Amino acid sequence: MMRYALYFTPAPDDPLTRAAQLWLGRNAFTGEAAATTLPAGFTAGEFDDLTRAPRRYGFHATLVAPFRLRAGRTEADLSVAADAFARQAAPLAIPGLAITRIGDFFALTPADAAGVSALASAAVDHFDGLRAPLTDAEIARRRPEGLSERQRLYLHRHGYPYVKEEFRFHMTLTGPVEARAAVRVATALHDRFGPLLPCPVQISAVTLFIEPEPGADFIVRSTHRFGAAETRKYA
Repeated sequence: MMRYALYFTPAPDDPLTRAAQLWLGRNAFTGEAAATTLPAGFTAGEFDDLTRAPRRYGFHATLVAPFRLRAGRTEADLSVAADAFARQAAPLAIPGLAITRIGDFFALTPADAAGVSALASAAVDHFDGLRAPLTDAEIARRRPEGLSERQRLYLHRHGYPYVKEEFRFHMTLTGPVEARAAVRVATALHDRFGPLLPCPVQISAVTLFIEPEPGADFIVRSTHRFGAAETRKYA
């Protein structure tokens, strides 16, 4: 069954988008593969393993995690809701980014996350009525036994444990990285993304991604620009 997600991702022609596509090896706006340049010291197999997980999801920061539509709701309903959310949202800017290790993976994180955290919280509330409740299997995949009490509450209430106070804006660049490889990976990321880190990131739209079938790559369905009745469709 198809799943949907509301993400932030920069525009297709943004330098950060282009750099991420060349790193991950996929263009989420078209679904097509993108040529990659291997970082120094990596084999093709190592680099493919390193980027496999974020490549499937496409370059993004989660606002509303992937979900199935509630019975009786349609993609058209979701698009209308995305337009309504975008009309009342105000554009904001992140002053810069950092390359950060979160747990065992690396991601781009903001220098100041207050505004985008409020945006994500509002998005979770706005789209909650369209989301189907999690199945027992979906809950089990989140390993609730390893979550905090508040995270378990949010998992059941919102379908995802890392919302509200648990939310952390990040744009994932790698899958799990062993401790012994962390310095080498961090160096490769700084070589690739370092010049872009001081640049402000404009958050001026919410992007609807779709997973056409379980395990398929996520692709961009449409973007919904903040403060304007402007929707651009892709897939």
